[in-house]
Parts: sequence; C-alpha cells; structure tokens
Amino acid sequence: MSDLSAILDQACTNGDLLESSRENIDLLLSGAASPIPEGAVKELAEGGEWQELNDRFFKTLAFGTGGLRGRTIGRVVTKVEQGEGGPNERPEHPCAGTATMNFFNVSRAVRGMITYVKAHVGSERKPRMVFAHDTRHFSRDFAEFCAKVCSELGCDAYLFDDARSTPQLSFAVRALNADAGVVLTASHNPSHDNGFKAYFNDGAQIVEPHASAIIKEVNAIMSERYDALPESEQGTVTILGADADRQYMDKLKSLLMQPSLLEGAAAKVVFTSIHGTGGQITVPMLRELGFDVMTVPEQEVRDGRFPTVASPNPENAPALQMGVDLAEKEGAEIVIGTDPDSDRMGVVARDGKGVMRLLTGNQIGSLMAWYRAKAAFDIGWLNDATRARAIFVKTYVTTELQSAIAAKFGLGVVNTLTGFKYIASKLKKYEDAIPADKKGDYRSLDEDTTRKLRLEYSRFFLFGGEESYGYLGCDFVRDKDANGAAVMFAEVAAYAKSVGTTLPDLLDDIYSEFGYHEERGKAMVMEGADGAAKIQALASSYSINPPTEVDGSAVERVRDFKTQDLFDEEGDELPKEGMLFVELADGRSFAVRPSGTEPKIKFYLFGKTAPGGELSDAKARVAAGLDSLWAAIEEDALKRSSS
Repeated sequence: MSDLSAILDQACTNGDLLESSRENIDLLLSGAASPIPEGAVKELAEGGEWQELNDRFFKTLAFGTGGLRGRTIGRVVTKVEQGEGGPNERPEHPCAGTATMNFFNVSRAVRGMITYVKAHVGSERKPRMVFAHDTRHFSRDFAEFCAKVCSELGCDAYLFDDARSTPQLSFAVRALNADAGVVLTASHNPSHDNGFKAYFNDGAQIVEPHASAIIKEVNAIMSERYDALPESEQGTVTILGADADRQYMDKLKSLLMQPSLLEGAAAKVVFTSIHGTGGQITVPMLRELGFDVMTVPEQEVRDGRFPTVASPNPENAPALQMGVDLAEKEGAEIVIGTDPDSDRMGVVARDGKGVMRLLTGNQIGSLMAWYRAKAAFDIGWLNDATRARAIFVKTYVTTELQSAIAAKFGLGVVNTLTGFKYIASKLKKYEDAIPADKKGDYRSLDEDTTRKLRLEYSRFFLFGGEESYGYLGCDFVRDKDANGAAVMFAEVAAYAKSVGTTLPDLLDDIYSEFGYHEERGKAMVMEGADGAAKIQALASSYSINPPTEVDGSAVERVRDFKTQDLFDEEGDELPKEGMLFVELADGRSFAVRPSGTEPKIKFYLFGKTAPGGELSDAKARVAAGLDSLWAAIEEDALKRSSS
C-alpha cells in the first residue's frame, strides 16, 4: 500500500488526480471487505489511468431521495475486476470506486436504511423489507446481498425468486405491509449502470421527512464491513414467486373500466421487454384479457447487455424497431415496449393508412387520460356531483393537453415536480384524508370501495403520469407502472377499434377538439467529474441570469423552482428543485433541469394552438416554432457553458 500511496500522492502533485479522488480512494480501501478494490486502484494507477480514477472517485456516491445510481462496470475494466468473468460477458466483480455501484456502496445504502427503519418501527417486532431486481449486470447479486444483510441485522426480508419490475416491488411493499423496499435497477440507463431505488412503507419512493433521516444514516457509514447479529436475533428471508405475481395481476384487472370492449375487439399486439422484466406480468396479463400477443423472441432473453439495442429505452424508436418489424410481418396493430425494470412503456400504433406511428410519452398519456375521463362518466364512476373530487396528477413538464382535457370534463389537475415520488405523495395525502373509522384496513379494500371513499371524503385519482413514459391509473401501486399502463392502453386500443378508428386517428380527433399540443425533449450530455460540474454551472446560470427574450419572443414569466417559494394547485408548498420554467409571450414555453439520474441537463419544449382550423396546418406551425425555439435555446446554452 505504501508504494501505491506514493504513486497517488505524486499524481496529486502533478495535477493528474483530484484531491477529492485521493481522499476517497483511502476511504474505500480502508472500508472494503475484499482485496479487489485495492488491486483495481493499483492497476489503474500504475497504468496512468487518471481520468478513470477521477471518474470513479471524484465523489462518494451520495444516497439521494431516489437512492443510488452509477456505473457498475468502468470504462476501463481492470484485470482484477474482470477475474473469471460473469453472466452475459460481464466482469466477475463490479467496478471499484466511491462514485460507482458496488458492494461498498450497496452495503452502506441498505444498512443505513435498516438503521432508520428499525428506529421507525421500534422494538416490538422485526422490521420487514422487500427486495426486487431487474435484469442488469450484478442486479441479482446486489439483491441477494441486501436480503442477506437485512436478515443478519435483525429484519425479515422478502426477496423475489427472479427479476421483477419496479412497480411490482411497490405493490408488494403495500400488499405485505412491509416497512420498506428496494429494487436494484438503473431503469433505462446504459448497460454499464445499476442503481439502488429505495421505497418506504407506503410503497412509494422515499420523500421527506424520511428521506433526510435515511440519507444521514447512509452517509454516516464509511465501511462495507459489518457484524451480523447473533443467530437468535436475526430475521428470515422469504422467497416471493408465482403467488405474488398472481395477486398483483388480479389487482391490475381492476384498471379495466369497460371490460366488455375487449370481447371480440381485442387487438393483435406485439410486445417486447427489451431484455428486461416486462414479460413476467404484461404478456400473461394481456393474454388473459383476450389479446393476441406476440413477443420478439430475441428481446425476451433477459440479458443485462441489452444486445439488440443501442439503448434499452422504449421512448426511442430504434429500441422498438424489432417489434415494428414483427408487427409488419404479422399484421399487428400495436407494438408495446417496456424498459428493463418495466416502469416505462413506449408504443407504436398503426394509423388509418396502415402506417406504424411512434407515439410520445405525452401522447400515450393523453390518450389514456382522455379515455379514462370519458369512460368514468359513461359507466357512472363520476357525475356532476362528484366530478370536482376527481383529479389528474401530472408533472409540470408533462403536456398541458391533459389539463385541457381535465378542464373539459370538469376534473381537477395538480402539477408536481418531476419524479413519480411526488405523484405518490399526493396519493398518500388523499388516502390519509379519509377518516380512520371509515377506511379501516385500506389496503385490503376492493377498488370500488376505495374509489367511493375517496370521492366522498378526499380526492379520487383517476390518472397520472409524466412525459418520460410513466403512467398510473390506481393507488394500489405508488410508482409509475408499465404493467398497469399496458392494461389501460390496451383498453383504449379496444375502444378505438370498437368505434372504427385507430389510436393515431383517435389522437388527432382529440387534438381537433382540444387544440394541437406538441412537446420536445432535448438534452446536453456531460459525463464524468468535469461533466457534473459543467451541468451544475449551466443550471445555475439560468437562475443567476434568466432569459428576458428567446427566439424573438419576450419572456412573460419565469418560475425558478430552486429559489422561489412556489405552491401547487392545492396550496401545498413545492420542495426546492433545480428547475427553471420559462413562458414566452407567443404561447411557447420551455423548462430546464439537470437530470437526477443521468449525466445530462434536460430541456423541455412546449408548443400549442387553439382548437379549430386545419390540423395539418397547426402541426406544421407548432413544429416550425419548436425547431426555431430549440435552435435559440441551444445557441444560448452553449454560450452560457463557455462563459
């Protein structure tokens, strides 16, 4: 170690190694439970791989409100990490680093959660925690490790027998009355990433006041090593399998509002899980509902490399291309794709001219929002007396078309910050507002009963979502749910077929009634230690020097969610977040925010027209306006980045 220390110290003197990296290397090596990290650092240092060391060690991977996320395979894989290799050509060991996903950081995260959950539960019983994982590299290893640590430190652990979706983890936490849960996933990130996503006892991602307390416990732990409790004080590990799947699937069926539409009108569907977890629930679910479901064989293989796609993100057309090819061959009407942990859903649908059209997350969500609002009145869920208590909940960066739909039906709309945890917080608020003597054991009640309780005493959540392909139509899951979304969207498809139209044409009808709305998502990617600093500097520049004119249009309003005290439509104060929302005098608008999970800064662009006139003309005008707006924003962002 002394020779390695000398090499590292000299690299700091030469300016090759950051001081923070040097400190964090010592932190990791002193707290590691195996010789792998020291061997990896030594190999990288002797090879002069200073950029790799800085990227791995420039910070300690902080446990945030969503948990952890980072690289689990380095850009440079050392020989000691490669070892004998692992499944799907991965290295044997995850990459060493304080800013990466490995057993050092996973151990800190789960133990910090355990400490907090134990204090929260008290000494009367053992806490219960549920663990799930997706198909990524090391996901199973991390999940099994977490369950082991959990039981050895005196908690009862529940571990799924194989890969399962994030929303099923949320459901299981509620169904088992567990105290917390974790899913090992990095959602749709590149294959080299993994993550630790944390949930509390309501089945939602952790928010305040629990978040800060858990973060404090996690960040206080500086070692991977721990001492197991005596065997008599340890908990158990229970494996969850087919019975848990059945319970979840049966509950998903309650999302159907008009099941009769599916009798004889069910469409032919191509489904792809993009090498992830989606096929576990969505495929048998759709088949039980009467759909003719074909899968893409090459992409049903669970493989953390995601070998058939450049990115396992269903919002990207290339990720769904194999599904489209199969749909063209078999004459299918819809292609549905889900990301690796099946919380996001993308769709390609055939229009009236036979052309397969990729739908955006805003379009998919708006189709479901419109249908669920219409159907709620058609079947008597809502009427003039109850409509004011029904609500859509969406994020600020999700299309305003959904607000227009809600207004037409007399429903409420609440906007939240980006992240489904904020939508879930509203669901908890609405559940908690029901008098205790009326709701009893709320989680055991059927959906008809809970809906009536919410309409009488609280607010009834009819639909919610975010532009990033996440949707929810119930409150028995407290995160975005691609499995449930597939059920809801399948019903919309059956409705369209029953009235002799297609999904894209139905969407055009909605545009004609409510005005054409178009949104664009853009991003600037900045990776590594330098990239993180550049992202924060660029984001800060908008707060310090907000624009007053963009693309020839005056800025009418700027909302700075980081510095201003802002409140939502229900009067609840919004947490501070690094996002700026700019509204222009000509009706266009855009938002800027650093991603919380990826090395990029995101830009959201919005354009719309009033109802009336030729839809084709409206589409052309809005598209041209957004093209011009992005050119102006990008030019300004580059100037801000270089100043």
